[in-house]
Amino acid sequence: MKSTKRYGKKIDTALGMWVKLARAHSTFAKLTDENIRSFGLTTPQFGVLECLGHLGSLTLGELCRKQLVSGGNMTVVVDNLSKEGLVERVPRKEDRRSTVVRLTTKGKKLFEEIFTKHAQCVSTLTGVLTEKEQESLAFLLKKLGTSLPKRN
Repeated sequence: MKSTKRYGKKIDTALGMWVKLARAHSTFAKLTDENIRSFGLTTPQFGVLECLGHLGSLTLGELCRKQLVSGGNMTVVVDNLSKEGLVERVPRKEDRRSTVVRLTTKGKKLFEEIFTKHAQCVSTLTGVLTEKEQESLAFLLKKLGTSLPKRN
């Protein structure tokens, strides 16, 4: 059932788009989170492994910016991954006052085992769209996202 249109075409269109985007995001996030949990990881833990697996060693600040999370939360995530032997903190050679986080051998192995499976899950979930539609949607979402004001 459609909601009553009453704010004018431009606003009604924007609201309709927002509702569809929010619902799609919610469903997509739940399904991908379930996939990530099947590996015994939380979504933030998987995000750190994914960043380090693709980008290499990063500082905590860089991880925070990549994952869009606070420093306190990232510290807990990295601490938990470190306890599992998946990541380690290493002093930076050029500035020993700061450290970088990197995957351990165990972490690299886990990343290699699970990332392809997760990527396949994402591909399956997006399979309703053609590759061209996925490219168009990605372009439009990036355009929308990069145009929005940034909040701390």
